Amino acid sequence: MTSAAGARILIVSGPSGVGKSSVCRRLLERERMVLSVSATTRAPRGAEVDGRDYFFLTDAEFRRRAAAGEFLEWAEVHGATLYGTPAAPVQEHIAAGRHVLLDIDVQGAAQVRTQGARLAIPVASVFLHPPSLDELRHRLEGRHDTAPDVIERRLDHARAEIARADQYDLEVINESLEATVAQIEAFLAG
Repeated sequence: MTSAAGARILIVSGPSGVGKSSVCRRLLERERMVLSVSATTRAPRGAEVDGRDYFFLTDAEFRRRAAAGEFLEWAEVHGATLYGTPAAPVQEHIAAGRHVLLDIDVQGAAQVRTQGARLAIPVASVFLHPPSLDELRHRLEGRHDTAPDVIERRLDHARAEIARADQYDLEVINESLEATVAQIEAFLAG
């Protein structure tokens, strides 16, 4: 597949609490940057709209598409719900010259890199580090919505994710939103 005007997939990964959502919101303000819409087998919540918030699929349809290789990445979450990134909309955005932002975990990122290479879709990846694990703990505790045992599991998971950060094209310590976004924008421009 050819990429119009240097468009590519931009993967952003990092531990829970590192600030991915804030960084992604800022990146989406850029011209030519769109967010990938995931597919899921869960039911819509509230005012969610099919095709805007998620592509809502039955379990059978999701599995058929996964078997046909129609996802850049997919996973079963908590042994029940399937989530994935449909390849076709991403390819359409890339062909139209838009960067496609994916906020995904390290396992999903590895799948996207593999599928992107298979489909000849350019992929750039960024791993966001917390300033320290102590700071990450502070951020998670500051949410006041997470039990202490869950915070410990998230910190263990963060250590495992950080151990795979060298698989990414760019690693950024997210101390300041402005500085982090500037580093990513410079990376994309280079």
